[in-house]
Parts: sequence; structure tokens; C-alpha cells
Amino acid sequence: MPSLILEMKNITKRFPGVKALDNVNLQVEEGEIHALVGENGAGKSTLMKVLSGIYPYGSYEGRIIYQGEECKFNEINDSEKKGIVIIHQELALVPYMTIGENMFLGNEQGAKYRIDWEETYRKADQLLNTVGLRESSKTLVKDIGVGKQQLVEIAKALAKNVKLLILDEPTASLNEAESKKLLDLLLQFKKEGLTSIIISHKLNEISYVADKITIIRDGSTIETLDKSKDDISEERIINGMVGRKMTDRFPKRENVTIGEVSLEVRDWTVYHPLYAERKVVDHVSLRVHKGEVVGIAGLMGAGRTELALSIFGKNYGLNISGKLFINGDEVKLNNARQAIEKGIAYISEDRKENGLILSNPIRVNTTLAKMGKVSNRNIIDTNAEIMAANSFVEKLQTKCTSIEQEVGNLSGGNQQKVLISKWMFADPEIMILDEPTRGIDVGAKYEIYCIINQLVAEGKSILLISSELPELIGMCDRIYIMNEGRMVGEVSREEATQEVIMGQILKTSKGA
Repeated sequence: MPSLILEMKNITKRFPGVKALDNVNLQVEEGEIHALVGENGAGKSTLMKVLSGIYPYGSYEGRIIYQGEECKFNEINDSEKKGIVIIHQELALVPYMTIGENMFLGNEQGAKYRIDWEETYRKADQLLNTVGLRESSKTLVKDIGVGKQQLVEIAKALAKNVKLLILDEPTASLNEAESKKLLDLLLQFKKEGLTSIIISHKLNEISYVADKITIIRDGSTIETLDKSKDDISEERIINGMVGRKMTDRFPKRENVTIGEVSLEVRDWTVYHPLYAERKVVDHVSLRVHKGEVVGIAGLMGAGRTELALSIFGKNYGLNISGKLFINGDEVKLNNARQAIEKGIAYISEDRKENGLILSNPIRVNTTLAKMGKVSNRNIIDTNAEIMAANSFVEKLQTKCTSIEQEVGNLSGGNQQKVLISKWMFADPEIMILDEPTRGIDVGAKYEIYCIINQLVAEGKSILLISSELPELIGMCDRIYIMNEGRMVGEVSREEATQEVIMGQILKTSKGA
């Protein structure tokens, strides 16, 4: 019978004004893949930060028993010395250092004051081979994609003689093929005796890879499901996460009225900002009507985000050519301000880096996109700002202590609501949503979908970019299919299936 490698007993963690964890219990057997699931803000990442020493002993209540011994970690180095390694959703790699340098950063090879670079790169290449990454360890991290960077993080963990690997949303930024490769790697490590804990909102991946699933809701342990004994269907997991059955993952739109064309792009071409000879968007044309949700499907690197940013005031690319029409009139948008003035909003796929100021309160973030609405002669009217922020918190049902709460302390789903509030405040006619539900749970996703439906019911136009095909199929009236910078197909809601969309992508790939 497998022995327990980890037992967390009655873990309670408090922050000012909130109890993030309330007597949470977790048992992980040696050699298993154990999933932690729950809505945003449920306490999953907080529990793992307690385990890894990011929240040190004494800042929480309860006990951690690891390999039969009670552990009192004061910092992350303490847990790593025991073989517990955590890989965060935001990858901790230095872009302008090589893969090998990153893998042994803080774990340098050689004498105390002299790094043995030959040994560093030799070991790094061995570990890259172990994780199936065919890259030289002397390659700069900035020159490889996100999927490969995730494998570098795993190789880095292996370099620390990991025994318990914790992965927080490891596939959030990966496409389907990259995600499958990573999950299969975890299954291979399991065969070799490595224990893993995985946090993910992608329930199909959890069902594929996990032996056991512990559900956390509102800071408390709800139950642990065993794949060998229990029903681990997505419906069953969702029921545990949200405390109710969700019969429909995508809200239906009633009395849909599609109006005139609001946004039209003709023969749009964009070149890479650094490699001027590389065409990133290749003669793309599209249109979006009022009251319509139009999707853009495609694999990572297809050029979807580059297209969106270039439309939004040429915020990406060089030598941009083609024509842009709003409500039938040709426009020239040379910066974000001009795009906003013409009624276009762009909700970034990276809310933390490019969408929100995390250290500022909800109040400030809500009005950022159009501060002229709450100012007079460049002086902010705080009362107007307060009224606007409170209005959107109520309208979008954002969970927060008050509008003065820092956005960085909100859950991912509620951060996304603040980001949408920011652009709704700007009162746009056309909203470009780039991965609007990335890294948020099923309950929060449903709420975002309801907001999208509400916007198009008001006559707004939505251009929705998503890597999740079920999301596009469930929400869009039409879907454009993009591959290698070109539009390679278009399907209606009735025609759209995952097989049809992927078939068009694969058929038009180079070498296919």
C-alpha cells in the first residue's frame, strides 16, 4: 500500500479581514498525481505557498508532515532542500540569460566562488533531454516560446532533486498540443516515482492526468475524489467547486439582433517589430457587426494577438498596411488614444502586465482608460471616481472588501471583472477580448460570458480571441480561423465544431 509523502493538517491562514484557509486538510500519496481544484480565491495557491515556505511557519496555524517528519519551513529554500519544488503560473525565468544559466540560478555548479560552466551546460543538456526539449542549453530564454519555457521550469526543478513537484496552472498559456505534451511528461515522471500536485482550471486535463482530486471551496476542504473509485466527470467536479450543478456552461442569448457592420478590416498586413522581413499578419480581412460576437481561433503563434494589437492603434508591428473601417468610415488609428476615441477597447490577454495596475485600488483602475470622464482641468474628481467604481462593482458583482482594495489582492476572476469594468467605463462600441477567461475558474467564466452577452444585447460588437475551442463554439455567432498569420477559414455557429476548426488549421499549416 502506498505511503503518504505529505499530510497537511488543519491549515488555517488569515490575512487582514479575511480567513483564506480554514482548517484545510490534504493527504498526498507517494508517486501519485494529486490535483487541487476550486474557484478563484478558494485558497489553492495559498495552501501551496504555506507548503513551500513562501508563507513561513508561524504565519499560519496547523501542521505539515512531509516524509513522516513535521516541517517548519521559514523560506522557500527550506522546502527545496527537502525536495519540494513549486512552479508558479508566472514563470520565474530571466529572459536574457541562457536556459542553462536559468536552470542552475541559485543552484550553481562548481566551487564556492567559481562556476563550472562546462558542468552547468552538460547537466542542463541532460535534463533538457529528460523533459523532451530539443534546445541547446546555451539558447537565451527570450528566444523560445512559452511552452518550451514551461519545460525549462520543470527541468530546473529536476536539477534540484525534486521529490514533490507542485505546478500552479502549468498549461494556462499553452496550446492544446503543448498541454498534452506537458501532461504526458507528468505521467512519465509518475512511472518513475515522482509525486506531483497540480492546480488547474482545465478540468478535462485534470480528469486525464490526476489520480486524486481535492476540491477546495471558500478556504475549506470539501472532498477528495479517487479516480479508481469515484465519478470524476467535469460535472461532478464543478458541482463540488461551486456548490451547485451547472447545467449549461455557456449562457444562452435571447432575442439576438445583428445590426450593421461596425468594424471592418481589409487586406491588413503587419511585419514583426524586430525582424522587419517577417510577416506576422498576412493580408487579413474580417468584419464584425453590431450585436455580434465574432471569434478568432488559431494555435499559439497564429498571429491573433498581433492582429488585435495592430488594429488597436498600431500597438504592435511595423510597416502596417491595409484599411480599417468603423461604421463604414475609413479611419487611421496611430495610437491607443485615437483607438479609444473612435470607440475601440482592447482587453489584454495579460491582465497583470498590460491591463491593470495591481498596486492600485479598484477605484483607480476602473477609470484609467478614460480619465477625462472623472476629471476637470486635469484634476481628478474623487467623488465621481468613487461613484463610477461602485457602479461597476455592483453591475459586474465583483467580490471585494471595498473599491479601495488593491487589485493585486483580488482573485483572478475578479481582477478580470475590474479589467472589463475599466473598458466598459470608456464606453466603447467595439471590444476586442483577448483570452478573457484565461486562468479563471468555471464559475467566474460563466459570469464573464454573461457580461459578454449583456454587452452585445446593448448593441456592442465583440471580437473574441480564445485558445479554448469550446469557448468560441459556445459563445460566438461566427468564427474566423487563423493560421500562420493568415485567415484560412470562417464558420458559422451552426457549422462550428472542434473537428472542423482544427481540420482547417492543420490543412493550411506549412508542410501539411
